[in-house]
Formats: sequence, C-alpha cells, structure tokens
Amino acid sequence: MTAPKEATKKYDDIPGTFVFDADRSRQGYHLNMFCMSLMKAENRSAFKANEAVYLNRFALTPEQREAILRRQYNRMLELGGNIYFTAKLGATDGHSFQHMAAVMTGSTQEDYAKMMLAGGRSVEGNRSRSGLDAAKKPAPRKAAAKSTAKPAAKSKAKSARPTVAKRGKKAGSKRG
Repeated sequence: MTAPKEATKKYDDIPGTFVFDADRSRQGYHLNMFCMSLMKAENRSAFKANEAVYLNRFALTPEQREAILRRQYNRMLELGGNIYFTAKLGATDGHSFQHMAAVMTGSTQEDYAKMMLAGGRSVEGNRSRSGLDAAKKPAPRKAAAKSTAKPAAKSKAKSARPTVAKRGKKAGSKRG
C-alpha cells in the first residue's frame, strides 16, 4: 500500500520555498534528529570519521541520506529538514549560515552578502509559480455610513452573564 499523496497547500505555490509545516516535520523527523545530534562534539567527530556509517544510526530515507552526503541543503528542506537544524550540518563542516544561504541561492558568499545589503531578492517572479498572486486585488472597503439614530439607553439591570475575574484577582476585589 502506498502512502496517500500530500494535499497541495496554498503556500506550495511559492517558488524555491519549502514551508516547514506539520507534514514536513513528520517527513523530516529523522533527518532533523541527525542534524541535532551534531550538537555534541563526540557525534560530530563520529560523523566526520565516517559519514555513511554514522547515518546508519537514523531511519533516513535514501533521498534524505543522499542529500546529507551531497550537502544538498535545499533538497534537505524539501525532504522535511528544518533550516535551523540543517545549519548544524553546515557548522559541522565549518561553514557560516551566510555561506550556506549563498550555496542555497546558487551564488557566491560575496554576491549573496551584496544582494542582502541591497535589500534582498526581488519579489518579481518569486511570489507564485501559477501566477495566482497576480490575480485582481479586492476592491477597498467603503467606509460605513454614519447612523443618525441615537444609541439605545443602557440598561441599569445587571447582565445575566457572570463577570470573569482577571488573572490573579478575585472577582469583586477592589485591590489592583
């Protein structure tokens, strides 16, 4: 029996973006646990000594394993990796987050830094694959017409609803 196909979500339409949601969290659990294991020096040493053998400790998919060994960070995100966890792998290799971001965007670290200092990547062409973002925007709301009717007089009768006490205060307390 094959697993049911994941439902398409509205944000799946953003090019080059893999939103870390509940589905990706489940998909990438073992990948992320591998990355988190690299927080301990003894695990980093064991991984660097023999990467393929170290990965056997985790129930990774073949695709996740390959992405790790090839340092395909975008693919790791697509396969359920969390950017903050996968950064542990980059740090294990001695790379800064800026270096990893440059690799993930297909640029040099210098070009990536220049782009970010200049305001980042243009949104043009990066909003949606289908063009749904270019759909007609809704018309602005009109201001509500002012009523000439006088407001109803407030009743002096107490409400049937009990009042809710504020946290840390007893109902009816005059202490502030």
